[in-house]
Amino acid sequence: MKTNKYMGENINDDPITRDLDRRDFLKRMGGGLLITFSMSDYPVLFGGKLLEDEKPGMNAYLRIAEDDRVSLYTGKIEMGQGPITSLGQMLADELDVHYDSIDIFMGDTDLCPWDEGTYGSLTTRVFGPLLRAAGAEARATLLEMAAEYLSIPVDQLEVRDGIVTAKDDKEKKVSYGTLTSGKEIIKKLEKKPVLKKPSEFRYMGQSMLRIDAEEKVTGKARYSGDIQLPGMRYARILRGPSHFSKLISVDTSAAESMDGVEVVRDGDLVAVLHELPDMADIAIYKVKGEYETKDPDVNDQSIFEHLVKNGTNKRIIDEGGDLEVGLKSSSQVFEMEYLDNYVAHAPIENHTATAMMEDDVMKIWASTQTPYPARTDVAEMLGVPEEKVHIMQIFLGGGFGGKIYNQQILEVAKLVKLTDTPIQLAWTRREEFSYDRLRPAAVVKIKSGINDKGQITLWDYDVFFAGSRGSKQYYEVPNHKTVSSSTERGEPDAHMFYTGAWRAPGHNTNTFARESQIEIMAAAAGIDPLEFRLRQLKDAKYINVLKMAAEKFGWTPAKGPSGRGYGIACGTDTGTTVGMMAEVEVDKTTGHVQVKRVVVAMDMGLVVNPQGATIQAEGCIIMGLGYALGEDIKFEGGKMLTRNFDTYDITRFSWTPEKIEVLLVDAQDEPPHGGGEPPIICMGGVVANAIFDATGARLYQMPMTPERVLDAMAKT
Repeated sequence: MKTNKYMGENINDDPITRDLDRRDFLKRMGGGLLITFSMSDYPVLFGGKLLEDEKPGMNAYLRIAEDDRVSLYTGKIEMGQGPITSLGQMLADELDVHYDSIDIFMGDTDLCPWDEGTYGSLTTRVFGPLLRAAGAEARATLLEMAAEYLSIPVDQLEVRDGIVTAKDDKEKKVSYGTLTSGKEIIKKLEKKPVLKKPSEFRYMGQSMLRIDAEEKVTGKARYSGDIQLPGMRYARILRGPSHFSKLISVDTSAAESMDGVEVVRDGDLVAVLHELPDMADIAIYKVKGEYETKDPDVNDQSIFEHLVKNGTNKRIIDEGGDLEVGLKSSSQVFEMEYLDNYVAHAPIENHTATAMMEDDVMKIWASTQTPYPARTDVAEMLGVPEEKVHIMQIFLGGGFGGKIYNQQILEVAKLVKLTDTPIQLAWTRREEFSYDRLRPAAVVKIKSGINDKGQITLWDYDVFFAGSRGSKQYYEVPNHKTVSSSTERGEPDAHMFYTGAWRAPGHNTNTFARESQIEIMAAAAGIDPLEFRLRQLKDAKYINVLKMAAEKFGWTPAKGPSGRGYGIACGTDTGTTVGMMAEVEVDKTTGHVQVKRVVVAMDMGLVVNPQGATIQAEGCIIMGLGYALGEDIKFEGGKMLTRNFDTYDITRFSWTPEKIEVLLVDAQDEPPHGGGEPPIICMGGVVANAIFDATGARLYQMPMTPERVLDAMAKT
């Protein structure tokens, strides 16, 4: 299989003329069989539910050409989660072609059809079934063509590696390429074809090496910052000291006196340009801005009180029974509050965009998860038609939800428009922390109760500002209510910074709170925490993943705290059910927590690429250790005090567990579910519960830094 040429080196190779309408565009693709498909045309494949932002028309198409190669054009992008490999596996099986005969083109807004973006683990679980259906449709069409070509009924033909053969005479055969040679056949997916059964798979369910692996480990892979254009200049932008600052005046004279520096100003946008990035860095520090700043009297310590005070807009997410009845039937009641500060995405690749004007078209190479919405935003800002903006998608160096938003693209596009100069804008690490959309700070208040038999009788749950994802409890509780609280409609946002999606948004906070509360009740009841959970569960998937994890982990019953440092957490995200266990060692002198091993069991339905799923789970565990143990944003009002990795602890090599074991439930007959996010939701809860089991200390705030661990132990 080949990767997208726009992820390779031919960055100026543009085979499609932008001014073509759709019919001409399809004709320009050349001969062969073309299958177009759209989520809006075929909602039955994913439960009849469409995304709110779904646009009509094509979302992707595949072409079978006369040279026997198959091309998939999709608006999805590759940011390390692996669809560039797994989508090919799905298509190869349904189309009955060899995996190596497939070329995938991703996310180029001139070459590929519109797509809402790559986030929420939607590629495999939503787009994947649609792609399989298109492959099956193409295969059925080609079989009909082969039946006519060979004068043999369809039911007497078979296909392998793109060769249609008569079942009773192997000499009678024809290739897909021969069937499509000299023809222009355009079909639209309109009915639900029969998909293959797992017993018929050749590629799905098999571990496949990532096709972009060699490019990435050898440094051949190209990112936005690797693009070099003739006459290109590097940009730096003047930023205010706070998110609540307003520029009053600016003195650019010192920067303008530097050789080769150009100062650009458009309203509040003030930037410097230079042919060398380090000189642009020097120049921007010579620009002196005067600001009016009205910061709220809120910091990283008082933010939680501020959020609760402003969380007056309450939305019921789930409820059942009667809380008063639950309270009266509880022999023990537990009222706790859990805190979670802002967390940054902190990708290795900062937000970057390189742009130029060519033939009256704005061409942009950008690190973005949403190239098509980015194109729309740029066109609206510049006041031009969308066809005058071309986003050329290349590899991303980490997204995690942070590159759904495209401020750097708008900034570079405006600068190019103002100067008619090719420009590259790469945010500094300080800008990355200040202007990326952070995972929101949040508070969770839980009031729960158990009876004398250790059954949960009450669950009153209120989450402030994290969002509702993952807030519903799934234990069998007769009297329960879940509420999500935020600001009133029309009122200013209570947050100090831009906030947004962060790998399983909201679910990390909610799972930390819920699973901590569960273990508090288990310990009070004197029941082993695994047994306590199993008693409260009826969902077979939860029971199965917990038992699978326990068997591999070597769990033996003991009421907490047992002194062993064992923790449990579970949850469901993007359709995937997760059971996790961890063992930690706590240094009672320093408060350092070392996670020694983690076992995770996942029921994610059809696993297209087991190796890919395993890698994603391992990545979630390692990344999740950061938010659980070290990642903490310090701020005063709208002024970011955390500016780089010297004060922001992402997971270090020394933190990584000696052993991570990933178990995948055999459920190949079920639809595929998300794999890029589910395990990360459990990391806060599993580590908190393991710390409690090791020390008897309960932590109610993430990250669980050494200082907070020592403080919790001192209070035990």
